[in-house]
Amino acid sequence: MTGKRICVLYGGRSLERDVSLSTGHRVGRALESRGYQVTGIDVDESLVRRLIELRPEVAFIAMHGKGGEDGTVQELLEILRIPYTGSGVLSSIRAMDKVLTKHILKAGGIPTPPFHAFNDAAFREMGAKDTLQIIAEDLGLPVVVKPAAQGSALGIKFAAEARDLPAAMVSALSFDRKVLLERFVAGRELAVSILGTAEPRVLPIVEAIPQARHSYYDFESRYTPGETDFEVPAELAPEVAAEVERLALATYRALGCRGFGRVDFILDQANRPWVLELNTIPGLTETSTMPLAAQAAGLSFEDLVVAITESATL
Repeated sequence: MTGKRICVLYGGRSLERDVSLSTGHRVGRALESRGYQVTGIDVDESLVRRLIELRPEVAFIAMHGKGGEDGTVQELLEILRIPYTGSGVLSSIRAMDKVLTKHILKAGGIPTPPFHAFNDAAFREMGAKDTLQIIAEDLGLPVVVKPAAQGSALGIKFAAEARDLPAAMVSALSFDRKVLLERFVAGRELAVSILGTAEPRVLPIVEAIPQARHSYYDFESRYTPGETDFEVPAELAPEVAAEVERLALATYRALGCRGFGRVDFILDQANRPWVLELNTIPGLTETSTMPLAAQAAGLSFEDLVVAITESATL
């Protein structure tokens, strides 16, 4: 029984607030069961004052989306000199911005679907809409349109025809000021969770298989029990599994991550893996893939949460 004082930060005001609440409450219960002194904080404008009053030994960040995964709360914790879980400020900024992530992957020779991107100023003030036909021809159809800095598959649209792109762009821009347009790759959805910093450990690969009514692994299929089947470990040829694990670690290191994270892949019909993104604070809910991967590796949920907590640093 450690008795270490932990503040679990959850909630906040992002569109992923409900998922964060679920993750945070579950993490808090796990830590309490292992003897930690836990205070949960639903993050609002009183956060800094409460942290100064409580002076926790560790802050466990269970916030998803903006404010939690983009370096914002990490910066505050560094100012307060409170060790925290997960990746640092720079890595969080890199991973939260899907466009920046993809440029880093491309520069590092890590396979990621071809893409283009622009911000709202280019779309509104520079006539970027007149490039959409060129983009459709370049990437092929359908085109996947994503907000650059949004998680949990929120705001994703599929443009089946070039004429669908403007509406998809407008929808994505309602979630974020920058939009990613990406080549659609048909295939299997794989999630690779990583635990640790100096010698990161790759946990068993999880394949997410949404129910047939879902065209992809969307928000509903991620967080509604029974909407997705999971295969753990994913049924892959040994050489394919080894390549997926290698690329997951390469992505984790290229973005400078620490503590824990999850790399999402599409495995195409030729068994070629394509990195989609990295999540620096993966969900830890009952339907999340990282706890499933940990269980397959022989780690209970409590073991997983303790390992993440004990890896906290500034």
